[in-house]
Amino acid sequence: MLTNEKRDFQDILAKLSSIIFHPLLIPVYGLLIIFSSQDLYGYLPYSIKKLLLLIILVNNVFLPIALMPFLFHRGIITSWRVDDRNERLIPLILTAVLYGSTSFIIFRFPIPLFLKSFIFGILFLSIAVTLINLKWKISVHSVGYGALIALVLTLSFRMYTPLVWQLITVIITGGIVLSARLRLNYHNPKQVWFGFLTGFAGLLLFMFIYH
Repeated sequence: MLTNEKRDFQDILAKLSSIIFHPLLIPVYGLLIIFSSQDLYGYLPYSIKKLLLLIILVNNVFLPIALMPFLFHRGIITSWRVDDRNERLIPLILTAVLYGSTSFIIFRFPIPLFLKSFIFGILFLSIAVTLINLKWKISVHSVGYGALIALVLTLSFRMYTPLVWQLITVIITGGIVLSARLRLNYHNPKQVWFGFLTGFAGLLLFMFIYH
């Protein structure tokens, strides 16, 4: 039997991993993987890399976080974790709208189609998760990690680039995050696995079709 101290420590690690690998940060991690790969995308001008990361960070990380206190103050959400399915609707809609604006901005950029398809794929998943949430609660953390693993596999096959360590890393961290969601009892196994499959299959199909 686990002692209370061990249980508390495991809960802290689970919460910490949920924060570090929050769904809002997944596109940032995805871009960093693309930019660090030893292929065409890895040799993009530094100014382009910096601009793309800045757009994602401002529009899809900082803005959603900045809106949370307003949503909380207005009573739209009652918890910073937004566990309740009904309370998730407005934040998910806002996330999809912000990704729509990001996609519109990036569409006009003279950058490789692969990068555009990744951003558009995230927009597609944001809309899909919002629609699914109307009827059923899904693990957004799992969706994000399913998409990240799909990105690494797609990049590896498309560019004939061995990304063994990147793939191992995202699989291990993905397992940690999915286990953490179950450990904290924020989701049941069906919500976690359905979320993972939605993110993995959704981004994989979108990027292969669009690209």
